[in-house]
Amino acid sequence: MPVVMDGDRMARTLARMAHEIVERNRSLEDVAFVGVRTRGVPIARRLAEHVEKIAGVAAPVGILDITLYRDDLSRHAVGPQPLVRRTDIPFSIDGRRILLVDDVLYTGRTVRAALDALVDFGRPRAIQLVVLVDRGHRELPIKADYVGKNLPTAPAESVQVRLSEIDGVDEVAIEGGEAA
Repeated sequence: MPVVMDGDRMARTLARMAHEIVERNRSLEDVAFVGVRTRGVPIARRLAEHVEKIAGVAAPVGILDITLYRDDLSRHAVGPQPLVRRTDIPFSIDGRRILLVDDVLYTGRTVRAALDALVDFGRPRAIQLVVLVDRGHRELPIKADYVGKNLPTAPAESVQVRLSEIDGVDEVAIEGGEAA
C-alpha cells in the first residue's frame, strides 16, 4: 500500500489550498465551510484555521451527514440499517458562499448527495467543492473547484485518507489493485 501523501505533504497541501480559497474569494465575510462526514469535517476545520491565519477572517464550520441522501442506501455501501449521524450546521447558509469539503472525489455520487442534503438547509449564494484528492472515474458531471492532489487510480484501487483526528496519522495511501 504505497503512501502517496505523508503528514508534512498533507499540511503543505492544505496550506496551499487555503491560499487558493483566499485568492479566489475576494471577500471572506460570507464564506462558510461544511465538511462531509467523516473525513471532510477535520479537513474543513483545518482549512478554516489556515484561512483565518492568512486573511484574519474566522469562517464558521458545519458538519453534514449525507447518509439518507445516498443513492446506494440499500446497497453494499450503506447496508439495510444505515447509521445516521448528526448534521450540525450552526449558521444560516442562506446567501453564503459554502465551501463543501470532502476527502476524496471519485464517482461524484457523494457530492450529489451532499448537494441535495445541503440545499435542504437553505439557499446558498454559491457552493464551491473542495477535495483533498481527486481520483477520477466520474459517473456524474461534477468537478472540484479546489483539489489538493489529482491521483489517477485504477477502478480496483482504493484511496485511503487517514487523518490524525480520526486515525491517529495523516496520510493518503492507495490500496488494492495492481502495484503502482
